[in-house]
Amino acid sequence: MMAPGQDRQEATTVIGSSKLKEVRVEEAVGMVLAHDLTQIVPGEFKGRLFRKGHVVTAEDLPRLKDIGKENLYTIELADTDLHEDDAADRMARALAGERIACGEPAEGKVTLKSTVHGLASVAKEAVQAINRIGDIALATVVDRRVVRPGEALAATRAIPLIVPKTKVEQVERVARDFRAERGAAPVDVRPFRPMKAGLLTTGTEVYSGRIADKFGPAVSAKLAEFGSEVGEQRFAPDDRHTIVKEIHYLRKQGYDMILVSGGMSVDPDDRTPGAISAAGADIVSYGTPMLPGSMLLFGYLGNVPIFGLPGCVMHDPYTSFDVLLSRVLVGDTIGREDIVEMGYGGLHR
Repeated sequence: MMAPGQDRQEATTVIGSSKLKEVRVEEAVGMVLAHDLTQIVPGEFKGRLFRKGHVVTAEDLPRLKDIGKENLYTIELADTDLHEDDAADRMARALAGERIACGEPAEGKVTLKSTVHGLASVAKEAVQAINRIGDIALATVVDRRVVRPGEALAATRAIPLIVPKTKVEQVERVARDFRAERGAAPVDVRPFRPMKAGLLTTGTEVYSGRIADKFGPAVSAKLAEFGSEVGEQRFAPDDRHTIVKEIHYLRKQGYDMILVSGGMSVDPDDRTPGAISAAGADIVSYGTPMLPGSMLLFGYLGNVPIFGLPGCVMHDPYTSFDVLLSRVLVGDTIGREDIVEMGYGGLHR
C-alpha cells in the first residue's frame, strides 16, 4: 500500500516547466484551486461554483463532493507558461476592436461582445491562422452578420489547462500584423449610420387608390430596424416619364438613398427598371443571386445609392434588400463582385 506522500508524488504531471498536481479533496484544504469548477443542475443551473485561485476550506468539501469531485488540481506555473484563463484573456484583448467588450475569463474561455448595433467585421484569414497554432481556439460569427449591443461575436478558448506563452504570443502577432496591414482589428463591429431615404412607390393600381399601399409600412419598418427612416414617400403610376421625374425630385431633396418600389418584374407593364436607368443611374446589377429578392435592382444616382425593390420586400422577413441595405448603412460602396458573392449562402426559402 502506497504512503500518502508517494501517492501524491505520482499524481504530479509536468507540462513543460510547469507542474500540475492532483490531490484528493480531503487533502486540498488550504490549497489554491488551479482552475474554475463548474456546477451543473440539469434544467436549472450551469455556472461557476468556485473560481480559480479560491483557497479550499473544510466547509467547501461537501459542495465539492456534490459536483463529483474526489480529486482537485493545484498548479505551479513556470515563467514560460500561462494558465488557461490568462491565455484566453490575452488572446481576446489582442483581437478585440474599439466596439468590442471582453468578458471575464471562465474555464479557459473569454467571450467578445458587441457594444453597438452594426455589421460584424471578422477577418476569416486571421481566424484560420490562429486556429492553426494549436492548444488554443477562436470561434466567431460570420463576417458581415448584423449584431446588436451585447451580442457575442467571438470566443477565445485555451484547450489545455496550461498553455505555452509562445502560443499566445503567436496570436498576438497575428492580430498585430493584421492591424498594421488593414488598419483594423481582426474582430470588431462597424456601426450603422442613421440615414434618411426617399421612397417612391410605383404602380397605377396603388397610385389610383384601387389597392392600399403595403410597401410604405414594410419599408419604413425595415429601415427602423437599422436605426434609419423614410423621410418622404411619393407615388407614381406605371409611366416611365413620371417615375423619372419623381426620382429626380427625391434626389433634389438630398436624401441619403432612394428606394423605388413596385414594377420590378419582367411584365411589360412594369416600368421601374427602365425608369431608374433613364433617370441617369449607374446600374450595378438588375437581379441578384439570392432568394428571396432575385429581382432587386441596385445602382447609384451620382453618389446616392438607389434600390429597385421587388414585391418580396413587402412580405418576406429577409431578402436581398436586407443584405445590401446593411452594407450601405455602414458606408460600403457596392460593386458587381459584391452582388456575385451573394449567391453563396443566398438561398433563404
